Amino acid sequence: MRADVDRLAAFAFAAVLLFAAATNYVPAFKDADGRVFGLFYLDVYKDALHVASGLWALAAGLWSRSAAVTFLRAFGAIYLLDGIVGVLTGSSFLDLSLFLKGFQDSPLLSNGPHLGLGLAGVALGWRPRRGPANIPA
Repeated sequence: MRADVDRLAAFAFAAVLLFAAATNYVPAFKDADGRVFGLFYLDVYKDALHVASGLWALAAGLWSRSAAVTFLRAFGAIYLLDGIVGVLTGSSFLDLSLFLKGFQDSPLLSNGPHLGLGLAGVALGWRPRRGPANIPA
């Protein structure tokens, strides 16, 4: 039986996102200033966003191939846009910092995770598929 790449991708996203939420609570991942991997600060809002996104990915992967594709497409577009906004403004719209704090001077690299996850979601979600045509367009 051929592995369902879309569902496996959703499970992988779930693992990555839930890991991202956990890093804020593991001292080994934080520097002396409290930055995760020495790059960015996480707070309860960002942790909640990562947990919610991870649970969405997990539910989509468990539900169906179609749900996994929908997750990859929607999540990918949203996170990629958030990463681009972060590069341009230094703030995120997903955690509302763009609206609450305005433009900030944050390291360019701190937007890498959202750019990478978003791009991966878009690429996986919109890639050509073979098989049953039960995937939403």
